[in-house]
Amino acid sequence: QAQLQESGGGSVQAGGSLRLSCITSGLPFADFAMAWFRQAPGKEREGISCIRYNAGSSEYVDSVKGRFTISRDNAKNTLYLQMNNLKPEDTAMYYCAVAWKDHCTGSWATDGSFNFRYWGQGTQVTVSS
Repeated sequence: QAQLQESGGGSVQAGGSLRLSCITSGLPFADFAMAWFRQAPGKEREGISCIRYNAGSSEYVDSVKGRFTISRDNAKNTLYLQMNNLKPEDTAMYYCAVAWKDHCTGSWATDGSFNFRYWGQGTQVTVSS
């Protein structure tokens, strides 16, 4: 049974950094694209970054581009999200997800339920001004 466990969240001041990790088990991690999503209270879940199975390419939504970096270590079955220059609007629960495919589809950011098969429980990120 596939399991995903996020960690690394916390409370930081604006301008600070955090590094999220997502350790997986029970699935062929290296075969699938992976992504990070987030959901703030009262808002819809949004995809923020996606990475191809072999880390050959990655995508970001505009709101995090230039500040966040997604990466993966297939030998460790682990996905990462380095978050720099954090802003209060980054406050949310962050989730990692395993795609059905080995690449990030055209709708990965807007249709998470369709494109991703497994989800973690989330890690909270809170950014204060």
